[in-house]
Amino acid sequence: MSGIYIHIPFCKQACHYCDFHFSTSLKKKDEMLQALAKEIYLRKEEFRNEIVETIYFGGGTPSILTIEDIRFLIDEVYKHYNVAENPEITLEANPDDLSENQIIEFSKNQINRLSIGIQSFFEDDLKLMNRAHNADEAKKCLQKATQYFDNISIDLIYGMPNMSNEKWLQNIETALSFNVPHISSYALTVEPKTALYSFIKKGIIPQPDDEVAQEHFHILVDKLQEHGFIHYELSNFGKENYFSKNNSSYWLGKKYIGIGPSAHSYDGKNRGWNISNNSLYIKSLHDDKLPIEMETLTKTDRYNEYIMTGLRTIWGVSLERIETEFGITYLNYLNKQAAKFIKDHLLFVDDNVLYTTKKGKFLSDGIASDLFYIDLATFL
Repeated sequence: MSGIYIHIPFCKQACHYCDFHFSTSLKKKDEMLQALAKEIYLRKEEFRNEIVETIYFGGGTPSILTIEDIRFLIDEVYKHYNVAENPEITLEANPDDLSENQIIEFSKNQINRLSIGIQSFFEDDLKLMNRAHNADEAKKCLQKATQYFDNISIDLIYGMPNMSNEKWLQNIETALSFNVPHISSYALTVEPKTALYSFIKKGIIPQPDDEVAQEHFHILVDKLQEHGFIHYELSNFGKENYFSKNNSSYWLGKKYIGIGPSAHSYDGKNRGWNISNNSLYIKSLHDDKLPIEMETLTKTDRYNEYIMTGLRTIWGVSLERIETEFGITYLNYLNKQAAKFIKDHLLFVDDNVLYTTKKGKFLSDGIASDLFYIDLATFL
């Protein structure tokens, strides 16, 4: 399976916590669309022998575009790539963009999956985050979207300052009331150079509490599992047959091309990333040049990425694959590093696969960093 990710670098306004690449000005929208189409064309040889099974519009806010804009980009992919018969085509959307007419138009076109950025059903949370929608719009858009789309994912953020366990549980229960088959949920993180970082530094907003976030995480896991969701990745929960095919391909190490400013790509051995500047991106594509930097991943890089992604998912880390793909030295290193976490009941091995326990799942990124292959000299 291979996928194409298309980054739409425009938003109505900046959320206080967001450090993704975007612009709040649409002045260069038409130029950007032409540049995106040019990059899609110029990179077609990379997937000469591949079948594209997922197309994902991320951002930014893709739903800020018109139906015609989205259709134009999808058509460009179909024109230059071998696309599967029934690809998963996802559009990230914000509730304020999803009028009933927009939802109907999307459903009549090739979009077959919506990923809706709800974040919270409470007004005070949305204002703190500086979201463009309000709580009423969040509920109304889901009422309409579920009438026309079967495959819907929503985003929720936990660990918000002053969010009680009871309030967080209400958020989850409200989400469940709409019978969506997929939920992505993330702890609020404070990124440098964001408004949230500045507010916390000035004492305007309290620092998020890691212990509170961990409590919220376990409430989320327990509640969603009660309702038949499978916790297939650290931040993702899906009903059977509703896992995100696009995101799963990232975690399983499949190939993907990232189109647009700041977008990343991966071909199994090399990773690339586009320039994070709209004007320079447009100029480069106008001149028929790809604005991308590439690096060839070393064996250690690939081992570390597999450890990171594997521990976050239900597929775990195959010890057999570690030995076959990376060698006995890496396997011995992994076993040595993992021993203390197994003893502390944070990791376990089943059928030669290393997994996080329920207790260890929230800590999987930190555990993975301790399993990273950094300096082998002392283990040789």
